[in-house]
Amino acid sequence: MKSIIVPVDFSNQSEKALKVAASLAKKNGAKLLVLHMLELSPAIMGESGYISQEQVVHLIKLGEKRFEDFLNKPYLKDIELVPVIKHYKVFSEVNEVAEKHKVDLIVMGSNGADGLQEIFIGSNTERVVRTSDVPVLVIKGDCEDFNPEHFVFACDFEEESVPALQKAKEMSDLLGSKLHLVYINTPGDEFLSTADAYDKISKFLNAAGIGMEVEVYNDYTVEKGVLNFSEKIAADLIGIPTHGRRGLSHFFMGSIGEDIANHSQAPVITFKI
Repeated sequence: MKSIIVPVDFSNQSEKALKVAASLAKKNGAKLLVLHMLELSPAIMGESGYISQEQVVHLIKLGEKRFEDFLNKPYLKDIELVPVIKHYKVFSEVNEVAEKHKVDLIVMGSNGADGLQEIFIGSNTERVVRTSDVPVLVIKGDCEDFNPEHFVFACDFEEESVPALQKAKEMSDLLGSKLHLVYINTPGDEFLSTADAYDKISKFLNAAGIGMEVEVYNDYTVEKGVLNFSEKIAADLIGIPTHGRRGLSHFFMGSIGEDIANHSQAPVITFKI
């Protein structure tokens, strides 16, 4: 791992992500890009909806000074730190910055989202998960010294998920984590007998060139199965592929990866397929 990016907005959640990113950067000798997107709030606009160029420059300088102060943390010492400021709050830019700098991982903090907010608005982290071609590590709580021992990776064991498993294996090796592969067997049209499930898994592992044990776990939904299995083995990290659906496809079909990232209490890492 050569470079990591972490977007920050000065919130408690983004600082938790910054601590994890710093921990990973130190352990791997990686460069840490800290991205802040300045946003001019409508509250500062006058009745005419116009503010002068001088006021804009002043506000930008205030934002840049706050960013500089925010990065003055003891845990960021001895890290190759690259501050990046964008003057617009457009979350697709996170992916653009990641591509420009050939970043290996994006780390973000999240509270999760529920109800109407989850359906109609979503969180900033969810937007990045949906658009990023780079793995996204979603941090929920305090874990300053990020050192996951048990890493669960769940997928449908279809051929398109092979690259995601290979990336998850590389990540588990990098983190020194034990990788647990799980296939969630659910009722309905997707239900497989044990023999059929293991036949499917065997073909998938052969295609991936990875020889590992896989547990077949039965539950009512994939999301519940992943979360329940992870709780059962006390997982420190959950990995999941995501299609990164957008627009109406995302609205009607949703994304299991995003749902798990929203509702898991453990950190979640998503791999785009």
